[in-house]
Amino acid sequence: MPNFETFTKRMTSIVKQPFVTIQKRGTMSLNSAAYAALREPEAVELLYDAEERIIGFRGVPKESEHAYPLRPQAGKSVGPYIVSGTAFAKYYGIDTTVSRRWVGYLDDGILCIDLKGPGTEVTSNRRSNRTAQEDEERA
Repeated sequence: MPNFETFTKRMTSIVKQPFVTIQKRGTMSLNSAAYAALREPEAVELLYDAEERIIGFRGVPKESEHAYPLRPQAGKSVGPYIVSGTAFAKYYGIDTTVSRRWVGYLDDGILCIDLKGPGTEVTSNRRSNRTAQEDEERA
């Protein structure tokens, strides 16, 4: 008799490349691939190389002195994973007027994004959904 295994969505990531998005006002989100690349930590330390303009995320236990807890986005059981980076972005003068996404890469266990690259501007579909709903209500 076959020994079947039930396939679940959690067994594979649709996106295999790690991405980090810096949202308006500084909140940062890591996709599931980025979270997996960090070995699924409870929290991260936020690192910055000002000369090279590289942000680093190092997985740490949530009890660590400089830990920023990672949490799944509201209403979702898995990714993206959110970290509060508002004060970090403000302190280092990182532009948060527009949400942008960067491809992440690992360097000695640290997930890095290079801000010298342009990143990709991202927009939320929440506004367009809300606008469509408002239009329907007016009709």
